[in-house]
Amino acid sequence: MPGLRRWSSTNPGAKPQLAQTGALASTAAAGRIDWCRTLVHKGPAALHRDHLRWVRRPAEVPTLHLIALDNSGSMRHGGRLARAKGFAAHLIDDAARAGDQVGLVLFGGQGVQSLLSPTPARRSALGRIQPLGGGGGTPLRAGLRQVQTELLAHRRRHGGGRRLLWLLTDGRSLEQPDAPSAADHIVIVNFDDPVRPLGRCPAWATAWGAELRQPGTP
Repeated sequence: MPGLRRWSSTNPGAKPQLAQTGALASTAAAGRIDWCRTLVHKGPAALHRDHLRWVRRPAEVPTLHLIALDNSGSMRHGGRLARAKGFAAHLIDDAARAGDQVGLVLFGGQGVQSLLSPTPARRSALGRIQPLGGGGGTPLRAGLRQVQTELLAHRRRHGGGRRLLWLLTDGRSLEQPDAPSAADHIVIVNFDDPVRPLGRCPAWATAWGAELRQPGTP
């Protein structure tokens, strides 16, 4: 390579060895040395720590937990909505501890609302969940369209990272939408009536290849 000088050594096969002390040691802990770029930058001068170039590591994108919360009228029966809000709060708290991102989409009698756009999880978001009420029908298909929009927008902004969808619902909808394709993993949390279940959440999980959980297993 033009301009690249060979490293002089009594052992032709040896790579440059530098004493890992002081600032150099702390810098080296950051990653592997890119020797080709280092030697080109060094040129004919004696090797110094300022010449070192490191293998670039891709920035790690935090996991996104997108919560789709059913706040329809049927979720008000039997304390389902209260338990779903508690489950969502638990997810946000866990995401905040892990340094992940979180988003929250509501779908119910008031239509579809993006209550929290995907953002780094903060415990302050918990205050938005407690006052939520419920009522009306279950616009599941429209809710999942909004979920898909949020997931695609996150992919465009961040590229990498995992995108998890948490669907919190009792399954009281006759709609049969497709799974949001932009989700890397889907968890359906089943808040159906345990005494007279309709069984739609397990059916959706099977059709979508999703994970099915009960509210007691966050």
